[in-house]
Amino acid sequence: MTRGTGVLVVTGGSRGIGAHVAAQAAAAGWAVVLSYVEAEHRADAVVSAIRRDGGAAWAVRADIADEGDVLALFRAAGRVGTVRGVVANAGVVAPPLRLRDVTAERVRRVLDVNVLGTILCCREAVRIMSTADGHGGGALVLVSSAASRIGAAGEYVDYAASKGAVDALGIGLAREVAAEGIRVNVVRPGTTRTEIHARNGQPTRVRERESGIPIGRAAEPAEVAAAVVWLLSDAASYCVGSILDVSGGR
Repeated sequence: MTRGTGVLVVTGGSRGIGAHVAAQAAAAGWAVVLSYVEAEHRADAVVSAIRRDGGAAWAVRADIADEGDVLALFRAAGRVGTVRGVVANAGVVAPPLRLRDVTAERVRRVLDVNVLGTILCCREAVRIMSTADGHGGGALVLVSSAASRIGAAGEYVDYAASKGAVDALGIGLAREVAAEGIRVNVVRPGTTRTEIHARNGQPTRVRERESGIPIGRAAEPAEVAAAVVWLLSDAASYCVGSILDVSGGR
């Protein structure tokens, strides 16, 4: 969207890719409402940094797997102003495990956050942005993963499957609401220097994977965020249903 034209909701905005999306979007003129689940101090730090740089930002605690939390998040964003953009970034991955050994509880949590939660956020985005309902349109970016096409065999096939669902959601929803003034696109990061693997007991995973990446290194979260913010902008005005790989050639 045009610089400074509305509110942007960023789920999972307290760290990693989400935090960089929030910062870059705020620098581009968006008023950012970011969600977090547990890391309140991290969310507050992101908000404070944006405000120190002259931007506008607020943090809201919301577990996107909980419909009530999703509704509360979008109500809070609506109180800030007109929501014209949503980045569905929040997601979880469980520790590496072969599929034969996963539990229903593990799979349910992955699907509840990565699939159900993303769908709920998309639903609310459409409800408040669709020109069919008298709103002004907007842009929606879903953060998927290169795992959706690689498969993550021997590690987290369940996570890869959940991100495959995100890809399909992005394509289908894009076609459903394109005529209602809403552009939907997907960004698919590859191996990225965030804390997600360390939190799952794999602190060296990123370094170990770099030799298999054609470009020779993992992505910085700011590089992935730049792709997301570009898709939100008018520069990407003809991108609808696109899946943009930010994976270093992998």
